[in-house]
Amino acid sequence: MGIFNKIFGSYSEREVKRILPLVDKIDSLEESIKQLSDEELKGKTLEFKNRLNNGETLDDVLAEAFAVVREASGRVLGMRHYREQLIGGVVLHQGRISEMKTGEGKTLVATLPAYLNALSEKGVHIVTVNDYLAKRDKEWMGQIYEFLGLKTGVIVHELNNEERRAAYNSDITYGTNNEFGFDYLRDNMVIYKEERVQRDLNFSIVDEVDSILIDEARTPLIISGEGDKSTEFYKIADFFVKTLKGETDYTVDEKAKSVMLTEEGIKKAEKYFHLENYADAENMEIQHHVTQALKANYQMKIDKDYVVKSGEVVIVDEFTGRIMEGRRYSDGLHQAIEAKEGVKVEKESKTLATITFQNYFRMYNKLSGMTGTALTEEVEFREIYGLDVIVVPTHRAIAREDQSDVIYKTENGKYKAIIKEIEESYKKGQPVLVGTVSIENSELLSAMLKKKGVPHQVLNAKYHEQEADIISHAGEKGMVTIATNMAGRGTDIKLGEGVTEVGGLKIIGTERHESRRIDNQLRGRSGRQGDPGASRFYLSLEDDLMRIFGSEKLQSLVDKLGLEEDEAIESNMVTKAIENAQKKVEGNNFDIRKTLLGYDDVMNKQREIIYAQRSQVLSGENLKEQISLMIEETIEAGVKTHISGSEDTFTEELKNLVNYMEDIFVPHKMVKVEELEKLSNEEIIDKYEDIAFDLYEEKEKSFGEEQMREIERVILLRIVDTKWMDHIDNMDHLKQGIGLRAYKQQDPTQAYQFEGSNMFDEMIFNIKVDTVKFLMHVQSERAPERERVVKETATNIDSQGKRVPVKNDNKIGRNDPCTCGSGVKYKNCCGRGV
Repeated sequence: MGIFNKIFGSYSEREVKRILPLVDKIDSLEESIKQLSDEELKGKTLEFKNRLNNGETLDDVLAEAFAVVREASGRVLGMRHYREQLIGGVVLHQGRISEMKTGEGKTLVATLPAYLNALSEKGVHIVTVNDYLAKRDKEWMGQIYEFLGLKTGVIVHELNNEERRAAYNSDITYGTNNEFGFDYLRDNMVIYKEERVQRDLNFSIVDEVDSILIDEARTPLIISGEGDKSTEFYKIADFFVKTLKGETDYTVDEKAKSVMLTEEGIKKAEKYFHLENYADAENMEIQHHVTQALKANYQMKIDKDYVVKSGEVVIVDEFTGRIMEGRRYSDGLHQAIEAKEGVKVEKESKTLATITFQNYFRMYNKLSGMTGTALTEEVEFREIYGLDVIVVPTHRAIAREDQSDVIYKTENGKYKAIIKEIEESYKKGQPVLVGTVSIENSELLSAMLKKKGVPHQVLNAKYHEQEADIISHAGEKGMVTIATNMAGRGTDIKLGEGVTEVGGLKIIGTERHESRRIDNQLRGRSGRQGDPGASRFYLSLEDDLMRIFGSEKLQSLVDKLGLEEDEAIESNMVTKAIENAQKKVEGNNFDIRKTLLGYDDVMNKQREIIYAQRSQVLSGENLKEQISLMIEETIEAGVKTHISGSEDTFTEELKNLVNYMEDIFVPHKMVKVEELEKLSNEEIIDKYEDIAFDLYEEKEKSFGEEQMREIERVILLRIVDTKWMDHIDNMDHLKQGIGLRAYKQQDPTQAYQFEGSNMFDEMIFNIKVDTVKFLMHVQSERAPERERVVKETATNIDSQGKRVPVKNDNKIGRNDPCTCGSGVKYKNCCGRGV
């Protein structure tokens, strides 16, 4: 590929060349568009819509539409799109990813394809990483759209359904990935179609596309109701694991990110919980609690993975360093951490609806995205989303100097060197932005700077409210800012007066991130629009990445050199070793996301079937034909299941069949075994079908046709919702244990697809049987009405940090471990006789 690229240019360069004639055409229209009055310019929107209605395509009007937006932007905002921004706009319209460096004006670029695609009147979603940016961009860029006669909306956390519906019905809607995803799930839980807020998913422009489609891809969106498990056992398990000794009783595998009991630890567990054999299947509940308690105590770190705020455990996003209030670890890990930290242990929840961002965003008719760093993940974008990455040239050449990494033997030596570097820069007035990977490190550096008397500002998850304001001042003279990872992403750092003369903004990385992309994002905060700047990473052999994945060659080189704590080495070998370690981790993370997608693809097909069924019911379709088919299938399956064809057991089988049919729909003693003995299987099916359809017609007469159709909708909706929620839960449990199939030489993903498919078929059959059963037993004086299966729900993510209240019911399940700590099930211990 290297030789090919040298001769023909890279893929991006070739694609940009193809777009340039279109950019020339937009430029050529500029003078004629300039001559239009404000009213004539606004009138262009209606003209474009008429042309589209008369058979022209979006591509036909693209050049003129882009020229109109450019002119409107100049008049309204005083901002004129550069040629490079026009290229970016074309790339987005084509349904691709536009990689544009920091400061290249991505927010303005989005106005071009957003306006063009909004002309089709099917809606455009512009997705940002937080509510602040969604509101800011809607108010800022919305001025262009409003000037041109289009409506703009914004979806933020605090809106009610009416306001959401209005925002979605706008031509262009800004919002966060979480809000869009949750609204989709909620729309598929409503019981009247009028309650829905979203339209069909048409065109999406995802800002910071790598953050949303890659970093967040491992966290599915989950809407949950309250579970019924006791929380006491988390405290008991926590108390037990705190008595264990490292290496003797448990081992920590940092690469696999797991903690396991040793044989010694297992013996202690058996003694503590009064068990004969810890590994027995009947002790699965105890094993689960102990495993999560081990993870919580010996793997999850406070102020790195989570913080304790106002008596609650709150997750810290490993990629952005932001606290994710409202998000909870799944499978009991969050409760285990709560027990570890001695705060209130919240109840486990039951999943009612779930989807991954991967599958949500693949539902749009057209998807596009923009970011400063996408090329390192090009394979994943293409493989998972069918998106290619086009690198758009910068408006001005990048003048930032990216210096090679320096590596120290110890962490202490590294931090001393960083402080010295900050001090020197501060003295000459050069602003410094320091990137750390954890809150703990940002506070350590802050304490060291305080001792040296260097004024600075700290931006980490604990102070994210002032994030945009803090980061916007980071380029001012003499300013020192310490930021956790990429906090403040999406906010431009403009250089203050006199900063250019002292070398621009200096970026200091305190260690390499697992992903090269995150490192590139940090570097990219400096050197916007041709500004001067510098970046350098300071590393030590004690850093997590170097310790776990660094090469032994590097360690032996440092040992041979006999480096002192304050001495550093700088070499290409170091940089290469680090890059190889990062590539290893990136590959591993991609595999994890791909596996998760393989699992969710199974759920996605099932979700589509269920949601299509719900839509049919909600849109008031006549279900009589469907119900008739369900009756036939239920009867046919019942007869085939009960009658094996063996003469010896024939009478017994018929008795069971009669009981089964009576349970579903046939009045007691209406059909006798003796009558059926003379009939063939087909004749038995016909007999039952005749009875069923007679009863069905009678029901319809007693209720009236209109009410009967509504009763069918009510019953089917309730059964589909109940069964689907149980199925999600069952699929989740299946996924938890499916990894063990690898030991049986089975592909876990294939096993999950096969078994999940069987479980789904079984659920669909049960839906049919239960629908027939409920319908045939419904009484005219007690006709059912639509009601929600779950009245109170919570989400695992809340972009405003407000916890949605859920019903709390602390009942102990009969099969839960007893709260006395015996390790025995509640029904066999303190719950005996209850």
